[in-house]
Amino acid sequence: MVQKIVRNPLFLQQKSEPATKDDMQVITDLTDTLQANRERCVGMAANMIGVKKRIIVVAAGPFTFAMVNPVIVKKSGPYETEESCLSLDGVRPCTRYKEIEVEYLDSNFQKQRRKYTDFTAQIIQHEIDHFEGILI
Repeated sequence: MVQKIVRNPLFLQQKSEPATKDDMQVITDLTDTLQANRERCVGMAANMIGVKKRIIVVAAGPFTFAMVNPVIVKKSGPYETEESCLSLDGVRPCTRYKEIEVEYLDSNFQKQRRKYTDFTAQIIQHEIDHFEGILI
């Protein structure tokens, strides 16, 4: 179900908790909400729809995928860029990494470990920051 986007910085700055299989509906709601906002959004964290769980969805070209409890285990190639966020107004500077390696559970709660580069890596880093209450 498409959910309303949270824009309250005090809520968004709270840390998220690990997700469990009981949070499967959050993955569906997050995916539906991202799809409804595709013209202006390429990634979304669960706290953006009011759920403080470590779940993100990422739109990479025609594909959308979920990551549950993702952790960046390697990163290389730092660079400076600017980003925006559906939950915030404006564009803000930040540091990202060109290549990252992430351990996570997929939407079926199967363990994965994958490398991501360029814009997809940037999206994942932005959304993982949401778990720690880091707002760009």
